[in-house]
Amino acid sequence: MSGVGQRSLHQTAVDQFQRAAELIDLNPSYREILSHPKNEIIVNFPVSLDGGSKKIFTGYRIQHNNLLGPFKGGLRFHPDVDLDEVKALAAWMTFKTALVGIPFGGAKGGVTINPGDYSTEEMRRVVRRFTHALGSNIGPDHDIPAPDVGTSSSTMDIVMDTYANISPPGFRQSVKGVVTGKSIEVGGSIGREEATGRGVLYSVRHWCGETGIRLDELSVAVQGFGNVGANFAELAAAAGCKIVGVADHTGTLVNTTGIDVVKLRHWVGENDGIHGFPGADTVGDEELWDLDVDVLVPAALENQVTVERAERLRCRVMVEAANGPTTADAEVVLAGRGIEVIPDILANAGGVIVSYFEWLQNKSARAWSFADVDDRLRGLVWQAHDRVVERRRDLNCSRREAAYVVALSRIADVYDRRGIFP
Repeated sequence: MSGVGQRSLHQTAVDQFQRAAELIDLNPSYREILSHPKNEIIVNFPVSLDGGSKKIFTGYRIQHNNLLGPFKGGLRFHPDVDLDEVKALAAWMTFKTALVGIPFGGAKGGVTINPGDYSTEEMRRVVRRFTHALGSNIGPDHDIPAPDVGTSSSTMDIVMDTYANISPPGFRQSVKGVVTGKSIEVGGSIGREEATGRGVLYSVRHWCGETGIRLDELSVAVQGFGNVGANFAELAAAAGCKIVGVADHTGTLVNTTGIDVVKLRHWVGENDGIHGFPGADTVGDEELWDLDVDVLVPAALENQVTVERAERLRCRVMVEAANGPTTADAEVVLAGRGIEVIPDILANAGGVIVSYFEWLQNKSARAWSFADVDDRLRGLVWQAHDRVVERRRDLNCSRREAAYVVALSRIADVYDRRGIFP
């Protein structure tokens, strides 16, 4: 999403890890490798539309690094998907999986498309043709896609089915792990749908433990009410937080006494957006950034927290549920104002963690209970936060830099042990 005059999102991702690399004097060779994706796959594929015409779509799969395990990352269907965006998202996945200690690398993919412009059957054909075009570039032990913006469990079901049908007959029952985030009936994991939102809440809980602030006393504003934002908001409200502001692409709602998130989710299901919800006041879109809250959760797209917005924020902590929501210049402003930031590679890692659990279940032909999934998710999120807090204290750096230090240290250790071929 780097338009004319807009800073490269991939360069932002590189700059973020380079700051941490300086702190630990990371081997220059490792810096060079991590500054570039390993593979950039671009496919142009035709799809038959309902009227009989054909349209060419462009899809991407960027495989950033697979030192620690198979490439891993979502598929995004959005009109702003481009090469620069997907390269950045793939890099962030490498550092995210390394940070939380799961055996995956980083990848990302997507199609430049507005799904709302096409029928259900047309989108099904888009997914199948994209999967077919990727072919052996994905696989359960090579590169494992997952849902992202504009995709869902049903999308993953179709990807898996297509991949199975282009695999040799003897392998068709062993390829369920080619994607994660599938519906439970098709081989998905209990708890995957809300995993990212649940991980965000565990991040807030950890911050509360660090600061001595009670979770059930927090006021919260959420930007973005898709899968991540809505699940987080509902879980946070159930835990006692007061959700006072919510925004999505249709509008912005404020209710200082608290928004009934369950009713709001029902409203969105029937109206395709939060606009017009009777349980809150509709305000101007920019007013969300002016709310006096304890916690602000950007859960939409990249580059939403700009310098101008950062200068107006009135929150104690911002928890990055979205990938790359804060511009580099805005981060400097937030640091100067003393606003804590829990970075994306830490805050929103719940999704890829439970994707790892789903992959393990598929490999072993087992199904874990929700209690098993949630307990393991909480444990990995907590351990990652503990490591970040420790490194932050040791290095006297920002929380984002400490998160990258944890990730880079793990990657560097494996490079040291394995070497670089040849």
